[in-house]
Amino acid sequence: MRYRTTTLAVAGGLLLASAGAVLLPTSAQAAAGCQVTYTTNDWNGGFTAAITIKNLGDPVSSWNLGWTFPAGQHVDQGWSATYTQSGASVTAASMSYNGSLATNASTSIGFNGSWSGSNPKPTAFTLNGVACNGTTTTSPTPSRSPSQSPSASTSPPPVGAAPRLKVSGNKLVTGTGGTYRLLGVNRSGGEFACIQGNGIWDGPMDQASVTAMRSWKIRTVRVPLNEECWVGTSNVQAAYGGVNYQNAVKAYVNLLVSNGITPIVEMHWNYGQYTGPSAGCSDVKATCQKPMPDAQYAPTFWTGVANAFKGNDAVVLDLFNEPYPERATGSATSGWTCWRDGGTCTGIGYQVAGFQSLVNAVRATGATNVIMIGGLAYSNDLTQWLQYKPADPLNNIAAFAHIYNFNTCSNTSCYDSQLAPVAAQVPLALTEIGENDCAHGFVDTLMNWADSKGIGYLGWTWNTWDCSTGPSLISNYNGTATNFGQGIKDHLAGVSS
Repeated sequence: MRYRTTTLAVAGGLLLASAGAVLLPTSAQAAAGCQVTYTTNDWNGGFTAAITIKNLGDPVSSWNLGWTFPAGQHVDQGWSATYTQSGASVTAASMSYNGSLATNASTSIGFNGSWSGSNPKPTAFTLNGVACNGTTTTSPTPSRSPSQSPSASTSPPPVGAAPRLKVSGNKLVTGTGGTYRLLGVNRSGGEFACIQGNGIWDGPMDQASVTAMRSWKIRTVRVPLNEECWVGTSNVQAAYGGVNYQNAVKAYVNLLVSNGITPIVEMHWNYGQYTGPSAGCSDVKATCQKPMPDAQYAPTFWTGVANAFKGNDAVVLDLFNEPYPERATGSATSGWTCWRDGGTCTGIGYQVAGFQSLVNAVRATGATNVIMIGGLAYSNDLTQWLQYKPADPLNNIAAFAHIYNFNTCSNTSCYDSQLAPVAAQVPLALTEIGENDCAHGFVDTLMNWADSKGIGYLGWTWNTWDCSTGPSLISNYNGTATNFGQGIKDHLAGVSS
């Protein structure tokens, strides 16, 4: 939209209560035992921890995992558990959907944390107050009357992590070979709040808000970013730029992945002054949509982002929001040449980073993530996308388009002539769809067309704005839909998982 690794395994005891509707003698024995695997991914001053808890004893209906940090580390943001910390002591309590663990069942939780000096791992864990010691123990269980049968759980099942993805022909496929469509929403905020000095995000980016997304069956979230905020230029307040911004982005992306949601990390606004046709602003700073990425900071941005997420092919990289170089250069041919090759482009007052150079920057880091690229006319025109497609040694590039009711290409005839030929050769997703009338008749037709072609789509946007001017999908971050959003919510309920 134009507006605005290392591993530590510990086994041990777990005090369990047996369940059942039959009368048990007082001498009945409850078996207890568990295994905990603690893995971290560290960076300067911060880390992400992934924890797997395996129940080796009798089934349990809830659990509390405890540990002590050895070097003053701190839990900053967690998922799949409720975290409390007092000094160095931490407790992670189960959620409603993952508290029940059968014998030999496992569940995974995680958090983003901070450290200073060093980040040694905890040496011991407790589960439900019992120290992990590598054995399975038994303890007497009180009698239970027939009336004390457990109630059936209506909580949703736990969600696994988002799958790693790659391009196969004209489809995205998972590590197990299954076809995967990108279905979900955009989450705006990271592109504008930081450069405006208002924070890093617009609204909550926590587990509760992600849980609300999952209630819509959202399985993909596109995260627009600001180039200057990631790089940390002098135009950005230190609190909202550089390492602080990068860590916030990493935390949110990891939160999405752990909840089974595919993140699309995207560069939305960038540095460079442009005052030509269709200019969104005259500001050199990254405060509006520019016609193309700049050569000054864009390669640095994508080198940093690729390094942050390489090795995690669940994360998709979207190189630039909405190119429109043809408006500046004067023709579609010169526009597509600028799009691919960059350099000095007529009418654009800064050196342009063409998409071939940005693909090269990503691959030079060793990142194997899927890369997505849009077209001309604010990503509404894909007519020569296949002809100018950048070379990729991994052949792991997908296309995207943006479709709104006010675009030039906004009817099924245009979709068939311009989008379908691209979708026949490479994976295609409509990474922004919407309408500015707070209705959903337009997107209903568009989603039905996309379904018939195996094309994914993402609604703009999961923010509480006025849906007739945004447009926005929700009126509250608990997932209350606007009239426009209700159309997308209802459609996702039938096609997503």
